[in-house]
Amino acid sequence: MRHVGLVVNPIAGMGGRVGLKGTDNKVEEARRRGAEPRAPDRARQALEHLREQPVEVELYTYGGVMGEDEAVAAGFSPVVVGHAEGEDTSREDTREAVRRFVRVPPEAERNGRAVGPRDEGVDLILFVGGDGTAVDVAETLDELDAEVPILGVPGGVKVYSSVFAVTPRAAGRIATTFDRTETREVNDIDEDAYRGGDVNTELKALAEVPVGDEIQTSKQIGGGTVEALADAVAGDIAEDDATYVLGPGSTVDAVKTELGFNGSPLGVDVWRDGDLLARDAGESDILENLSERNVIVVSPIGGQGFIFGRGNDQISPAVIRQSEIEVIASKQKLDDIGVLRVDTGDPDLDEELRGWQRVRVGKFERRLLKVV
Repeated sequence: MRHVGLVVNPIAGMGGRVGLKGTDNKVEEARRRGAEPRAPDRARQALEHLREQPVEVELYTYGGVMGEDEAVAAGFSPVVVGHAEGEDTSREDTREAVRRFVRVPPEAERNGRAVGPRDEGVDLILFVGGDGTAVDVAETLDELDAEVPILGVPGGVKVYSSVFAVTPRAAGRIATTFDRTETREVNDIDEDAYRGGDVNTELKALAEVPVGDEIQTSKQIGGGTVEALADAVAGDIAEDDATYVLGPGSTVDAVKTELGFNGSPLGVDVWRDGDLLARDAGESDILENLSERNVIVVSPIGGQGFIFGRGNDQISPAVIRQSEIEVIASKQKLDDIGVLRVDTGDPDLDEELRGWQRVRVGKFERRLLKVV
């Protein structure tokens, strides 16, 4: 039997779809813009696949929206090790959950009945959130001098650390199938600087993580020059009458510059027929400006290969389903990543997107890369 501790950051990722690029200190603003919780659904996806695995699992979790609700919805009867202090959850609640996973307290209960302490703790901590949640989990383990492996279910906007599975479903599989671990980096960035266009990652902690093919690498920042590619793409856009949804990142930002406007380098901009319709747009802004024909222009994240689901949640399944997709990248970036990845939050759409994708690497040249 494998003993797994689950903790969910219920507000993780809320800022992404409404264009906030994160939720740190922005929860109320995200709610005001109509953001819906994303992490609980990601948790349920991971748990459903965890439950399907042949290895028996004893699931430990925190009460309510921090894991218990999602576990019950996925068919588990979890051991609840504690509850959040207030109505709103906090990072201290996450840290306290980790402490109790390391040494399960006497007051732990299942279905209202005490189950007693477990001094040896859990075999794995499965957390749902972004880099901020990863930092809270890893730093708490470091303070306790506990060598419990961790695995992230990607639920936040910022997912720069190499402690996450590539999708929630992958996390569910890895949680019971791994047989060894390795040391990996937990990174985070300043969200306020990120919103202003600056990306500076900082190593926050090291953690033991299951070894597996479906664990993402740390995001690589920077890359080679893409001026010729940007010039070619911008030239085609300028002559087209479609609505263009231009994603974040330095490669697509170079296209925006060639089009003659100061775009949002880390946000999504909407462009049609010489006009900037929306800058740093959220999902609702994009949907309002879509037309009969729409084209999404994105570039894969260096080192990871994601074209959807990392840093561009504004380009939601609803947007993708109404649009053509144009992927652009330098040849060097494609050589480094090998494959493309998607994690839109809609498993059916992810499956539709998988397969061979043409990637534009020059004025006329394109390469085929597989979406896995």
